[in-house]
Amino acid sequence: QVTFVESGGGLVQPGGSLRLSCAVSGIIVSIYDMNWYRQAPGKQREWVATVISESSGSTTNYAGSVKGRFTISRDNAKNTVYLQMNSLKPEDTAVYFCYAARTRGYWGQGTQVTVSS
Repeated sequence: QVTFVESGGGLVQPGGSLRLSCAVSGIIVSIYDMNWYRQAPGKQREWVATVISESSGSTTNYAGSVKGRFTISRDNAKNTVYLQMNSLKPEDTAVYFCYAARTRGYWGQGTQVTVSS
């Protein structure tokens, strides 16, 4: 059984920072491409960032809207993936989901991020 514990979301003012965590059990995150997606109210879920598997070099990729502000990372010892979010904007408000991809995919339950003054 694969389970995700996502945390770190909350309310933050524009320009602020948050760090999301995605602690996973049941799979080894280092052999998966680990992703963050987000879904704003009334909008489709969109891809945010990826760190590819360790065997493929752990390369990171970002959506243009977050590049330079967000950083995805992985701690293999903790089997956890992070998303450091800086310079947050109101348009970053969404539910953020962790997604593990390999031959099949697994979704986390999501954590709410609200950027508002």
